[in-house]
Amino acid sequence: RPFSLDEYETRWEKTYAAMADQGYDVAVVWGKTSGVYERAGDMLYLSNFFSTHSGQEPDTVLWNGRSYSALIMQQGEVPELITDEAEARFDIIATDRFQGLYDPIKGVADTLKARGIEGKVALVGSDFLPMKYWLQIEAQTPSIDWIPEDDLVRGVRLVKSPAELALFREAGELVTRAHNAMMEALIGGKAESVAAGAAGKILLEGGGNWHRMPISHGNISQYLESDPLTGFSTLTPAEGDIVHGFIYGPILKGYWLDPGRTAVCGGKPSPEKRHVTESLVEVMGKLMAAIKPGVKVKDVGILGDELSEATGYSSEVLKTNWPYYGHSNGCMWEAPYIEPRLCSDDDVFLEGMVASVEGFFDSPGVGTAVFETNYIITKDGVDEITPVPHLFW
Repeated sequence: RPFSLDEYETRWEKTYAAMADQGYDVAVVWGKTSGVYERAGDMLYLSNFFSTHSGQEPDTVLWNGRSYSALIMQQGEVPELITDEAEARFDIIATDRFQGLYDPIKGVADTLKARGIEGKVALVGSDFLPMKYWLQIEAQTPSIDWIPEDDLVRGVRLVKSPAELALFREAGELVTRAHNAMMEALIGGKAESVAAGAAGKILLEGGGNWHRMPISHGNISQYLESDPLTGFSTLTPAEGDIVHGFIYGPILKGYWLDPGRTAVCGGKPSPEKRHVTESLVEVMGKLMAAIKPGVKVKDVGILGDELSEATGYSSEVLKTNWPYYGHSNGCMWEAPYIEPRLCSDDDVFLEGMVASVEGFFDSPGVGTAVFETNYIITKDGVDEITPVPHLFW
């Protein structure tokens, strides 16, 4: 386990308290693991379970709902883990209540009925649980009033514990080394695939992982990825091309970081490429300088709009895809998002959060610059944990 059992028990207590605040005695927390990661966060956070099946396999007469798991959380009870795996790895998972079934969907319904659960139950995961399985659960639990509460655990895990922050720092050091290798390869005129391989070697040897390594350059730099299937191509940038690359995903033990940087192949930018990149980096630095505990997230989003507009740059493709100036980080990128339309007046930065700033500036005929970096919010401001050089000249 990446954390002590005491750490997980504290997380359960906080989740039970959040449930009580919202009037719930029972919550069912779903996770989609096995082969993919992005909806595994709540499950990892509460139980450290991740299925070793290869993905969401088509259902058969023998199994149903493979890659889905659930944690039944009932006030006063140890959480019960119901999974698609036959055997429990009690040296890894955080609970000693386990069911490994061919059909975890039916297993959840049967367990709730055996416990006599009726009335209001929180459903955590309605945003990714397939309709097919939802209809099965609904039909098998007619006495339960299911209420979607997809943010229940996300809210609990927004502020990180000291142990989590230590792991984030370790992940930041690892991904920084990998990202430096990626950018050095691109600046040196290596193929995108070679740059990704250099980064991946460092991550894997350090016990880490990634979800995507988006790389692009030159006359397609307005797109995040040269090849949408792999994230990078085998193309080689020419001297003078804008090059940019990200590494994002569960870098270490499921904790998500997502730094991105821009450079120029050969290391000698034209005045125009220098200006678009340096303008973006300057805006991102001003946003980080504005972030402190108690500052409204919306105010930083408004500042991002003002600063971006003042530069005169836009990004028709990338900024449309990701219309914000950053987000919190946990087991993926998560709310609150730094953008006036995506947060409320009640969203504030808190000490112990992990987050990012990010931006995309486009200059027709010149290229697109990207930037993202991650930091921990301390009592004094931000402490950058992915200190890849902001500029490579």
